[in-house]
Amino acid sequence: MLAINWKFNKCKLTNIFYRSRWRLALAYSALMFCMFLVIIFLSYRGLIWAVSSEQARELSGVVRDIAEAEAILMQRNTYPDDLGYRERMFFYAYNNAGELQHFSKAPPRLEDDVLQIIHEGRVPLAEEAVFERQMDSDRVIMMTASYVRIDGEIVGIVYLGKDVTALYKGLTKFYYFWGIVSLLALIVAMVTGYYIAGCVMAPMQAAYERQKQFTADASHELRTPLSVVMASADLLSHDASIQSPFLQQVVADIKDEVKKMSKLVGDLMVIARNDNHAERLNVQEFDLSTSLEQVIRNMQPLAEKKHIALLGNIAEGIVYTGDEHKIKQLILILVDNAIKYTQEYGSVTVAAKYGKGRKISFSVADNGMGISSEDCKRIFGRFYRVDKARSREMGGNGLGLAIAKDIVDAHHGYIYLESKLGEGTTFSVELPQLKK
Repeated sequence: MLAINWKFNKCKLTNIFYRSRWRLALAYSALMFCMFLVIIFLSYRGLIWAVSSEQARELSGVVRDIAEAEAILMQRNTYPDDLGYRERMFFYAYNNAGELQHFSKAPPRLEDDVLQIIHEGRVPLAEEAVFERQMDSDRVIMMTASYVRIDGEIVGIVYLGKDVTALYKGLTKFYYFWGIVSLLALIVAMVTGYYIAGCVMAPMQAAYERQKQFTADASHELRTPLSVVMASADLLSHDASIQSPFLQQVVADIKDEVKKMSKLVGDLMVIARNDNHAERLNVQEFDLSTSLEQVIRNMQPLAEKKHIALLGNIAEGIVYTGDEHKIKQLILILVDNAIKYTQEYGSVTVAAKYGKGRKISFSVADNGMGISSEDCKRIFGRFYRVDKARSREMGGNGLGLAIAKDIVDAHHGYIYLESKLGEGTTFSVELPQLKK
């Protein structure tokens, strides 16, 4: 089963070009913002790599120098006094027995953590590692280690560390700064994108307006000649001098075609008025149950021609506030459509009830041929017909469901379509109560 939901939006976004302009602007802004974020991220990671590699190179050189100096001290068995605390760079030299021989202590706030890292064996040899410490504030330490060798024999190990917190905090501030810049860039991108989208949409909107105007003008101008042709065909059909069966059939065919053309012109006029918002709703309170039953009675002869059972399952006393004429037109379109596409001896059921929050819900269900999922996606499009050949034979022009959707939209409601090939179709409508 496939369900399609169409909702009318009250605000200005109902204008397709306004919505398209905003979508283009948002898409452009999102693209520029994402590109900017990628650039910032890569820049940030690049700076971290550059700073870390330089610090690592410095530590690597210093630890080798200290290891060489410690080898000399251990060879002479001479150990000077400790070098005290160092704010930035510090080291600890141990012999093979794990005894501390020589050191330049880390700052008191870091020393316990540094010694714990050393004792846990987390400092890599001949490589550099970064350790983060959480206390009152974030502290970042870079450490490395190197063996102390005498004549190629390992006699001890030196651990060297450096407090690089200031460097990493500077990089973090850089990251936040460019984050703020990226937000400002997003605002600029939205304004620019909206302007560019407007320039792109302007010619399209102008063409669309010309097309709407042409449809309205053509529909209006065609009504008079079609009326003249129909009147002439009626006179010919009642002319006793025309005895030829062939000519009588020609006149009948002309009347049929004029009726189809008149219906098409009428539908085009409705579409044009909806597009131009020229027709306002006549909102009033009316008995929807009575309107539905009236449509069923009016459509009963058409259903009987195909031996279709037209059934009603309508709750009594359903009162709705809206445009009665438009709602009747909506119901008529749905019922007529159901009868057309239901095989002989089928059934069509019209149901109605109160929904949540005093909303009105009604549906038109048939057990006809059904609609494929691909066609369901486009069924409400103008001039779209599922079976073009059959629709043409039945007098369909592909505008009925488009008009139905416009009516539902005008009443701020929903229309759902549920269908399955070979099993039937159900159109469900949900309408809120309008204010007078």
